Amino acid sequence: MDFYFLLFSLFFPRIVMLVFLALERFPANQVPLWGDILLGVLFPRILILIYIYQNMGYENIWFVAHLVAMFLTYFGGGRSSHRRYRRRREE
Repeated sequence: MDFYFLLFSLFFPRIVMLVFLALERFPANQVPLWGDILLGVLFPRILILIYIYQNMGYENIWFVAHLVAMFLTYFGGGRSSHRRYRRRREE
């Protein structure tokens, strides 16, 4: 897999997916084209995890890094989400 794909998709998954779709340079995968498009729009981090798993395996540091980023993103690991949660709870 391309190092730049792995690096930039860690921080900007949706933008990277659009760029690689436009350039037709998706990593080798077994996901059908409609799955690439649907997951790329709705859940790009999951699609990237599928790519990493199929090409490099799950015992790779990139897989772990993207998995941690996915959990932090989807389950509110940011400071602003905690601030919003505290404000709602105090009301």
